[in-house]
Amino acid sequence: QVHLVESGGGLVQAGESRRLSCVVPESAGHINVRGWHRQTPGRQRELIAEVTYGGTVNYGDAMDVRFTISTGGSENTLYLQMNNLKPEDTGVYYCKVNIGWSQQEYWGRGTQVTVSS
Repeated sequence: QVHLVESGGGLVQAGESRRLSCVVPESAGHINVRGWHRQTPGRQRELIAEVTYGGTVNYGDAMDVRFTISTGGSENTLYLQMNNLKPEDTGVYYCKVNIGWSQQEYWGRGTQVTVSS
């Protein structure tokens, strides 16, 4: 079992910024893909963006020009920088990784982001 540790969520005012972090344990093994997803009220979970081992970034339907996905610090840390947050960005943000030859998926527990107007 791989435990992903997400942080950075919380209550923010519209227009503010927030950076989410996801730490993947060093012991997790070979990470093929790591990415951020979100689930907003009334919608299914959607991909925001993901980064492959080779550095390719794939964008999903929830991606917005206000968001930036990156890795940094430890290479096992994934970030999501969100600027100019809007109330419609309110939701639970999840980190997901695919590990090993079998592409086993692991999800974080999610971090709640609430944007008040």
